[in-house]
Amino acid sequence: MVEKVQPDYQFQHKHIFGIEQLSVEDIAHILATARSFREISNRPIKKVPTLRGKTIVNLFFEPSTRTRLSFEIAAKRMSADTFNISASTSSATKGETLVDTARNIQAMSPDVIILRHSSSGAPQLLARHIDASVINAGDGAHEHPSQGLLDMMTVMEHKGKIAGLKLAIIGDIAHSRVAVSDIIGFTRMGAQVYLAGPQTFMPKDIDRLGANVCGSVQEAVQDADVVMTLRIQLERQNDSLIPSLREYSRFYGVNRQLMELAKKDAIVMHPGPINRGVELNPDVADGRRSVILDQVSNGVAVRMALLYLVLGGSKGGEGQGDGR
Repeated sequence: MVEKVQPDYQFQHKHIFGIEQLSVEDIAHILATARSFREISNRPIKKVPTLRGKTIVNLFFEPSTRTRLSFEIAAKRMSADTFNISASTSSATKGETLVDTARNIQAMSPDVIILRHSSSGAPQLLARHIDASVINAGDGAHEHPSQGLLDMMTVMEHKGKIAGLKLAIIGDIAHSRVAVSDIIGFTRMGAQVYLAGPQTFMPKDIDRLGANVCGSVQEAVQDADVVMTLRIQLERQNDSLIPSLREYSRFYGVNRQLMELAKKDAIVMHPGPINRGVELNPDVADGRRSVILDQVSNGVAVRMALLYLVLGGSKGGEGQGDGR
């Protein structure tokens, strides 16, 4: 599987709706660009003029800590002007539609709108009505592309490759947009993805994305290179789909004993926020195998890369050096 970009490659996407739209070369180019931006975060002065004069709007209709903050930090580290709008402080509370909100924002000439919304397809709807680039920061249970990309970057950082690895994803697959982006991205880059969770958390057609559905969590974790756990997304469930959190933890919680089935150098990931003692035991979340904080750090670099590329950047890291 190709993990490098051809010399004549050019990034062609104005919007980022999901991993589904990205080719192997697109993903490889985004990750290479993110790696070139990562060192900016380690400088004494964490700022470059790459996006000076550009305006980035974070339009979040759902709660977020890591995604919203890292997009804001990413934009500010490249000297863009950033503005945050949440559902609670927007005219959506007065009945304004998403399209009307976007059109009013567009009248102020932003360059990029980063959208998180509870409805799948909201970023595509937005893009049809405005001129600015749109980056999906999570739409319903559809996709969360920047999370999928930062997960791939983290695995590349620790494993040196993606192709040929076994990735186990455990938890609430049915309600997780992260799971969808990771399944598409990792399989596209040559990894084998194995899923485990209660039947009520497993979509019937999830194997169409190329994942392997396991009969037990032990089967998924056996000889895995990467073990990823997912939060139970109670906010997306109308009815309780499991008897109790205690029972879920007993059968599907990732603990040190379960991790003994994985490869000795296996890493543990989680997109956050973690429900400690439910999907992931604290001794594993904070243990030597955990790369969860690396995921957070890489999120800033990936989001810097996405902003740069949708605004016309063609070579990873171009122009970064002017601001040391």
